[in-house]
Amino acid sequence: MAEARTGGFDLVVVGAGIVGLAHALAARRLGLSVAVIDREAQAIGASVRNFGFVTVTGQQAGDCWRRAMRSRDVWAEVAPQAGIRVEHQGLLVAARRPEAMAVLEAFRATDMGEGCTLLSPADLAAQHGATLADGPFAGGLWSPHERRVESRDAIPRLAAWLETAMGVTFHRRTLVKSVTPGRVETTAGTFAAGRIVVCPGDDLLTLFPDRIKAMGISRCRLHMMKVMPADPAFRLPGSVMTDLSLVRYLGYSELPEAAPLLARLKAEQPEYLAQGIHLIAVQGADGGLVVGDSHHYEWSPSPFAQGLVDDLMLAEMHATLRLPGAVVTERWMGTYASLPDRLMVRDAPDPDIRLVIVTSGTGASTAFAIAEETVEELFGAAA
Repeated sequence: MAEARTGGFDLVVVGAGIVGLAHALAARRLGLSVAVIDREAQAIGASVRNFGFVTVTGQQAGDCWRRAMRSRDVWAEVAPQAGIRVEHQGLLVAARRPEAMAVLEAFRATDMGEGCTLLSPADLAAQHGATLADGPFAGGLWSPHERRVESRDAIPRLAAWLETAMGVTFHRRTLVKSVTPGRVETTAGTFAAGRIVVCPGDDLLTLFPDRIKAMGISRCRLHMMKVMPADPAFRLPGSVMTDLSLVRYLGYSELPEAAPLLARLKAEQPEYLAQGIHLIAVQGADGGLVVGDSHHYEWSPSPFAQGLVDDLMLAEMHATLRLPGAVVTERWMGTYASLPDRLMVRDAPDPDIRLVIVTSGTGASTAFAIAEETVEELFGAAA
């Protein structure tokens, strides 16, 4: 257990999820001394309960999309150094309705659609017939931009690499009791810090609770599962999404063409929309698919999972993918901090302190870029 280090650290980061690790990386790349403090022995929160899906296509136009592109590039740089396997690349959006295809066509015409390819029904059948269910499908879109890592493996590997190769000091099983300018009070003693970044995830009470409350941050709860295909040769071409995703991801849903699709989904799949369900399917080295998800907004997430939600997610999976006999081998719930009108928060309780919270479930996709911005903001040209 460490007491205050003589001379302190240039930066102390509170929280060892992906957002905290991203800040540690950004600071070390500039030669700054960094300590990361976390209450848990290992990552158990949102950073390991997700898809490991570094999503670019469909992120909201502007800062979010730009951050996703930059974060994807950082993942590409860091993954081989940290021994993190990129499970697959790219995204297939399979459109079952002509209204969904209209959204994809409109998206392809935007700057964000650069590099993406529209697929006709014949293209889908020829290229992905062994993967997709019988349909019918109105077409699709292939994006080359996405990456997928296995979160429960990638986050520990990233942390270990930061510690052993990048010289970041980690203090785990250590509760941060208070943060004031230049000082971080913990159960392991007091840490001196030139700058401090607090990355609490969805812990809304331990540090700066009044500021968090004033922002209106709540939580989102997700149903997730792992599905093993009966056919061991089954492989996804990349990550897969469908029509329901096009009314959730802002890069699609903010297009005028999304309105007719939403109206049709309200008529045909109202129960899916009520549960916040849209399909994402990704695959790991063992052949297992991580499948989800749903969205329930609760300050205190319920520990009780309704079977109906999982049934609906599996129905959407089977309507999209050719997976007869697939078996669910794991089920879990994820939670993340949520704001309806902001994708992330970077607050300044003090000129030398930042409170950074991703409030949209896009930490894996945007955290590296967010961290670079924070470190530049805190250290400026001195970094």
